[in-house]
Amino acid sequence: MATIRLSEVVEKMKLTNMTPEVDVNKIKIRQPDVNRPAIQLTGYLEHFEATRIQIIGLVEHAYMESMDEDRKERILRELLSMEIPCFIFCRSLMPDEMFIRLATENNIALLVSKQATSTFTAELIRWLNVRLAPCISIHGVLVDVYGVGVLITGESGIGKSETALELIKRGHRLVSDDVVEIRRVSEVSLVGSAPAITKHFIELRGIGIVDVKALFGASSVRNMTNIDLVIQMEEWSKDKEYDRLGLEEEHTEFLGIPVVCHRIPIRPGRNLALICEAAAVNHRQKEMGYNAAQELYKRVQESLSKRRSDDEDE
Repeated sequence: MATIRLSEVVEKMKLTNMTPEVDVNKIKIRQPDVNRPAIQLTGYLEHFEATRIQIIGLVEHAYMESMDEDRKERILRELLSMEIPCFIFCRSLMPDEMFIRLATENNIALLVSKQATSTFTAELIRWLNVRLAPCISIHGVLVDVYGVGVLITGESGIGKSETALELIKRGHRLVSDDVVEIRRVSEVSLVGSAPAITKHFIELRGIGIVDVKALFGASSVRNMTNIDLVIQMEEWSKDKEYDRLGLEEEHTEFLGIPVVCHRIPIRPGRNLALICEAAAVNHRQKEMGYNAAQELYKRVQESLSKRRSDDEDE
């Protein structure tokens, strides 16, 4: 199971720690979901998911302010006795002295954000979904081509990095070379990124390591992108049939999610960067409702129907 340190959440979301005695480096976050304790503040703790980050907004804060001291202390003691990773107060709302004291006693961090509750919650969930998503690493190159995340795969030395370099020269953006980390961020979406150690680097056989960001500028790289299309490069074989129409799409699967896949045969003289660009644009057209292969098939069928009709008239 993936985990992240609470200190990473504090740094990413620019939070203020109101309990400095609590070591946020030792607290682990395991769930991307968060919770706004409402009924729990009345003392009802059945079915309470304590492992989630707890968000305190204006309503929750105002309710706690209206509680009498004895009842508040009794409920907070019971609530904070559970293994809650942290409470985050939005809108720069501050926990009172009682809350800080009881949280410190139970080693629970109290954090404060300046953001509005709904905006902060949405951004936190989005970020946690990426960081805590199921992850695999594969051999390949990931490039953003016209806003389409193109994952180029194939055997070592087949020309993936050279193709990526040509795409970068054409104005597209590198995400990762050699190793691509793929995360499943939803039931239908995959996100790819580079390992921290190889980010922005490309390996070119005969030349060595190239720093793409240093050579081509910050606009030539991205930290991550959705994986929309797979280009699988393979040595051309005269004994093998390749799709020439594209009426039926092939798919490859990562973490249980199918992704459209094109098998591209490699022969001398083929402009692979141009092929990748065409594949990306064609994929965008299909996403927008236009399929060139189906349009051609429709025209052929209409032409045949017209010929049969003319033959019958004669």
